[in-house]
Amino acid sequence: MAEKKKKDKKFIQNMKMDKGAFTRKAARKGITSAQLQANVLSNPDKYDEKTVKQANLRKTLVKLNKKKKSDGKK
Repeated sequence: MAEKKKKDKKFIQNMKMDKGAFTRKAARKGITSAQLQANVLSNPDKYDEKTVKQANLRKTLVKLNKKKKSDGKK
């Protein structure tokens, strides 16, 4: 049976990120980072693996940020 990896709750802190790289890619194309994310996730074969991972990370972080904001308003 394959071993399951433990989910690291602090995976974001352990990531090596080039801050603003995804936003810079979007700016070079003349679109917002949200638009680039939608384009990448709708057609991942057109983009390199790193860009697809960045789009997925942005999606995750936006989701976490929305959740954090909604928890604070209770």
